[in-house]
Parts: sequence; C-alpha cells; structure tokens
Amino acid sequence: MNYFVEVEHETDGRWMAEVPELPGVLAYAATSDEAVVKAETLALRVMADRLEQGEVKAQTIHLAVTA
Repeated sequence: MNYFVEVEHETDGRWMAEVPELPGVLAYAATSDEAVVKAETLALRVMADRLEQGEVKAQTIHLAVTA
C-alpha cells in the first residue's frame, strides 16, 4: 500500500504534514522536515496498531512525501 505525506506551510508559520489515507495522522512542527518525521512516525504507529488489532493484513508499505 502506498501512503503519501502531504506537507503545507500554514499562515501562522507552522508546517503541517498529514497522511490523508490514515485518518488522524496529522502533525505540526516548526520546520517541514520535522513535521514529516512526526507524521511518518505517527503513520507507522497507526499501521502497527491496526496490524496488532487484526484490522488489516500484513502488506508492503511505501511512504512518500509530496509538497
């Protein structure tokens, strides 16, 4: 499965990164790199939790960053 991290620069100066395919995977940070790292970390935690709970089957995972 492919997941894309979308990055946006907010008007207040913060950077937001989210994975739209995974509801709730959203992170804010002072830099775009930091926001991406936070979003990727959260995405992996959400996917691991879904695997442990039996909500999804094991699969190959790809994360890509889009600006």
